[in-house]
Amino acid sequence: MFFDINDIADPDAAQDHTVPSAAVFGEKVGALGISNNTQVIAYDAMGGGCAAARVWWMFRAYGHDKIAVLDGGLTKWTAENRTLSTDQPQITAKMFAPSAEALTLVRSKNDIKSNIDAAAYQVVDARSAGRFAGTDPEPKAGLRSGHIPGSRNVPFGGLFDSASKTFKSADDLKAQFDAAGVDLVAPIATTCGSGVTACTVALSAYLLGKDDVAIYDGSWVDWGGDPETPIATGAAD
Repeated sequence: MFFDINDIADPDAAQDHTVPSAAVFGEKVGALGISNNTQVIAYDAMGGGCAAARVWWMFRAYGHDKIAVLDGGLTKWTAENRTLSTDQPQITAKMFAPSAEALTLVRSKNDIKSNIDAAAYQVVDARSAGRFAGTDPEPKAGLRSGHIPGSRNVPFGGLFDSASKTFKSADDLKAQFDAAGVDLVAPIATTCGSGVTACTVALSAYLLGKDDVAIYDGSWVDWGGDPETPIATGAAD
């Protein structure tokens, strides 16, 4: 079935694909035939590092650990000449009850603002080095260029093998976090352009044993579009 991250989202949010309330998530996911006992495997056309990672994170944010990502996604599946179908699945709606302790993995703009001085957790940006430094323009009009002061940069595109679109080895992933000055033992919140590829960085950290990475859900659309938020440019501090 198709999990539409723009539909299973907060209908009243200013940004696209903002995480929905527990009620909306439970209703929409249940309509896909998913219950609390269902094992879910998410895939996308970018090796699992885009929408699939967002789906993975949303389920985990709502307490559902029976969630996996197909490494290599549709790219690797197609390259291996595996079966594809255009049939519409017959779905029977199920009951899905999100965890009562949901959304501990979500950070807001105010959380990130407070953390600039408090430094209670590391903020890791998944955007490209040029966008992080402010030397490349943002693809979305109306956004300033640069990054959240004090944040680190782990571009999500470098976490994949360019040919197979599978995640790189644990040693390679660890090397990229190390090179960016990210301590995988300490608390982390990730950010990106709109809250999707931030989940790819969170998934990469998960593959290295860190299962508590939070997401700044509004990400740069929320931060860079607000003229009152502080911005840094250049390399990480």
